[in-house]
Amino acid sequence: MSENPVIEIVVNGEGYRIVSGAKIPDLVRELALTPERLAIELNRDILPRGRWAETTLQPGDALEIVHFVGGG
Repeated sequence: MSENPVIEIVVNGEGYRIVSGAKIPDLVRELALTPERLAIELNRDILPRGRWAETTLQPGDALEIVHFVGGG
């Protein structure tokens, strides 16, 4: 059985490998982040939450992921 192809992307300035065809929610799960507390920029554009599920990651994509933390 062949291994799924992987692509290379950049997440918060660091190289990252993920399976080809992955979408934003796949990456969020793989990074073990809480989706409700995230803002994501894809290739220097804010990616609206409503488009996460339809956005397939491409080789060379650059993402900045901000994880909001509550406090008081």
